[in-house]
Amino acid sequence: MNEGLPCPTVQLAPAGPVGSPLLTPPAGRVPVECGDLPFVIRRDGVWMYRGTSINRKELVCLFASVLKRDADGLFWLRTPAERGRIAVEDAPFIAVELDWTGDGPTQVLSFRTNVDQVVTAGPDRPIRVAYKPDGEEPTPYIFVRAGDGAHPIEARINRATYYELVALAVPGIVDGREMLGVWSRGAFFPLGDMPIDEELDNA
Repeated sequence: MNEGLPCPTVQLAPAGPVGSPLLTPPAGRVPVECGDLPFVIRRDGVWMYRGTSINRKELVCLFASVLKRDADGLFWLRTPAERGRIAVEDAPFIAVELDWTGDGPTQVLSFRTNVDQVVTAGPDRPIRVAYKPDGEEPTPYIFVRAGDGAHPIEARINRATYYELVALAVPGIVDGREMLGVWSRGAFFPLGDMPIDEELDNA
């Protein structure tokens, strides 16, 4: 996998069949506020426009390239001409493939997303695992790019890829607590607590 842009460079133009209002602007034009656009990125990574899935991958990649996140955590499609808010059910991207080299602190973990962008985990692109209070399975994410504030744009790591990640987990210490996690580019990312050895616990 080669790290780079999710798609070949595309000049923004009227979006054709899906009827997007995004246009290429004259130089120096102030972006027009469009309010809420009828786009939804579903939890499974499918982009919807007015309730219909966008099946042309080049269009999804084009829209993904202008996806931004503001300081409040809201998602926008933003060009120099216009910008509008869109709904995102979870993370806007899905990490669907894992590649790795090395081991221990020298290990390098690279993820391919559903828009074919390759993201390599490291100090500047952390992996995090979210836990819900209702006891559901943990949800892992990889940092894709920064937002305009504290909220980044992330990819949710799908289940099959997460199982591959767990298979690479090793013990590590995080804030004085022993945990299982993975290394990438010299950074250790915890995935969960060390399993309890029931035999020792019951001895």
